[in-house]
Amino acid sequence: MRPVERLVSALMLAGLVTAAVPADAHGIWFASRAKQPALIYGIGADDLDAVKRQPLVEKISAFDASFQPIPAVLRVSGPVLYVDAESQPTLLAAVLNNGTWSKMKDGEFVKKGRDEAPDAVLSEKTMKYAVGVQGPLTAAIPPLPGQSLQIVPVGAIPEKLGAPLTYKVLFMGKPVAGARLINDMINDPDAKEVATKADGTVTLPVRNQGLNVIRAVYDGPADDRKKVDRIEYTATLSYTLAHAPE
Repeated sequence: MRPVERLVSALMLAGLVTAAVPADAHGIWFASRAKQPALIYGIGADDLDAVKRQPLVEKISAFDASFQPIPAVLRVSGPVLYVDAESQPTLLAAVLNNGTWSKMKDGEFVKKGRDEAPDAVLSEKTMKYAVGVQGPLTAAIPPLPGQSLQIVPVGAIPEKLGAPLTYKVLFMGKPVAGARLINDMINDPDAKEVATKADGTVTLPVRNQGLNVIRAVYDGPADDRKKVDRIEYTATLSYTLAHAPE
């Protein structure tokens, strides 16, 4: 094969790989946009249209330093979903129901359940959760309302990248073994996953001197075996380390 043909073939393959990324591989997280908190939908560098997916957001929450709820709403501004809270929050949280998806024998994902796609290789309901640290933590983050899958830091969040930090993954408020974590959903979305131990924990080095988005995935039992084989829960924990003074 000539060099040009190899290049074309590689580009075509890359396009196929990109096109094959299923909707259930995506997640939600909180990040700053123009110094305001926003709810982001995507994976890696793909910051996709969150406004289009606003109807899928089942819950948006804010909490103060004592983890008491603060009224909060989503506000659309152009292509961005900003979060407006009544007062400065310590935590933000969200739940997005991404619906039911089935993987067909050809690798294509369709937005149908097994009842509509009986020949599917896999049918699953996909739920997305996010918790974002917005202010100093003075106590351990508790299980939050509505967060069926939740990542919590064990101990204080370090101030410098590279320092070890233990994360605990909670499923229905309890530590769960076998949840699969990656350390950086934005800059390294294809990293090898690390499974939680029996106590629900994994220890990883803090990845970035800036925004950190840790992702966990856990496969839970189906709520309707006629439609899905399982429920895939995806959760993120986001926090930001300060940079050196300018």
